Amino acid sequence: MQHTLTFMLIRTCWVLTSLWTAHAFANLAHAWPGVVTRVTDGDTVWVQPLQGGDVHKVRLLGIDAPEICQTWGIQSRDALHAVLQGQTVEVLGHHRDTYGRLLAQLSRQGHDVGAWMVAQGHAWSYSYQNFPGPYDALQLQAQSQHRGLFADPHALAPRWFRKRFGACP
Repeated sequence: MQHTLTFMLIRTCWVLTSLWTAHAFANLAHAWPGVVTRVTDGDTVWVQPLQGGDVHKVRLLGIDAPEICQTWGIQSRDALHAVLQGQTVEVLGHHRDTYGRLLAQLSRQGHDVGAWMVAQGHAWSYSYQNFPGPYDALQLQAQSQHRGLFADPHALAPRWFRKRFGACP
């Protein structure tokens, strides 16, 4: 009985700590509106804040689009360009990556852009090690419906493409 109570107490503390940590990180993220001025590829855009200031290079959090020199890379970029170029978006920035890009969730008219890219078959849900990506369910659906890049049975995730062929010139 005491062992069960101890386990429940530890589990409750862990859950409360997890919730507090998630809340703290959510509060660190800063949301701001901006206009997309440039689309580099299927997961990188440049956003000018509406309140002024420097343009930010933004990497869409949670997705991994094909490299521009990779199969479906141009189509991925063009799809993102068609949806975002010149449009006002809400940027929920989290932190910067090793390339100095702001890792952020983007939404346009209340819709998650990363989710749309994966659902349409223009990007993979970004998973890390054994942790599932945020859009894995959408990716499975796109794969089962052979949408976009998932119509190619030999489509290679960008991380494996870079490992095998290196970065695009």
